[in-house]
Amino acid sequence: MRTDIKSMTSGELAAEFEKMGEPRYRAGQVFKWLSEGARSFDAMTDIPKGLRARLDELYGISRPRLLRAQTAQRDGTAKYLWEFEDGNCAESVAMRYSHGETACISCQAGCRMGCAFCATAAGGLARDLTASEMLDQVVLGGAERGVRATNIVLMGMGEPLDNFDNVLRFLRIVGDAGGANIGMRRISLSTCGLTEKVDKLSEYNLQLTLSISLHAPDDETRSRLMPVNTVTGVDRLFDSARRYFSATGRRVSYEYALIDRINDYPSQARSLARKVNKAGGHLNLITLNRVPGGQFLPSGRERVRAFEDALRAARVNYTFRRKLGGDIDAACGQLRGAARGQA
Repeated sequence: MRTDIKSMTSGELAAEFEKMGEPRYRAGQVFKWLSEGARSFDAMTDIPKGLRARLDELYGISRPRLLRAQTAQRDGTAKYLWEFEDGNCAESVAMRYSHGETACISCQAGCRMGCAFCATAAGGLARDLTASEMLDQVVLGGAERGVRATNIVLMGMGEPLDNFDNVLRFLRIVGDAGGANIGMRRISLSTCGLTEKVDKLSEYNLQLTLSISLHAPDDETRSRLMPVNTVTGVDRLFDSARRYFSATGRRVSYEYALIDRINDYPSQARSLARKVNKAGGHLNLITLNRVPGGQFLPSGRERVRAFEDALRAARVNYTFRRKLGGDIDAACGQLRGAARGQA
């Protein structure tokens, strides 16, 4: 099998070119082409033909197939279903904001975290995605809309910290000034709370925004919603978040989906506020996005109002996040990659 060249960092690529007796600047040219979505070496018109042929013998370029594209009528959000070379699939979402284009990408085909409110969890985990497959979602998704992504959120299918090495490699590639050049402060990574991996991530001091999918302030409720909590626990998770902030100086964001009569009581809001205020982070609220066959319902207007009243009284720093892409099942928790033949 040929080496996956798009999953190589610019430094690794330069070292490979030196081994072949080629100048380093050629590696920079190829790296840029790959970061712009080139699907073949023949498309790299400023590379000598002989070198292109040699590269084609040694290296492969990932070429996901776009099986389905949908655009939300309400807000213009787009959702893409990608099929990778082995037939596994994942979805990505493109969202347009006043501050630029955001690519919400998947890091796994499926997920093994088992969160009870998430459509992705229903199918389990097929496999991790490579760095190149993550980059493809950013670059090719932008090409479909005729724009370049300026922001990235790793909040699609899968748990990023469960695919730690490939995600870290992707971050290095997409942030490289010679390629996509998307700075770490324009990237958010969402985790369900793998505390040991959060601590490991903090060692790299990447300056991205860490978002923790919290969804409950107590162990009993959170363990019902998110099986990972039976291993970590809420207090341990907040301790890990505090360590991340201390190591990186980057404020942690806590995601909280309001679920009717599960996690939307004022008493839970007060407990949540105490924990978030102590940790010094920011709270992002949203009502649950419904999924087909799901057992939970989003909180109603009155319960949301009472929850917010309790948060305001506790003076917690929070935002009620706008929903995008709900009419095409592109909102948080709604992604589910179809298998081959099910698109």
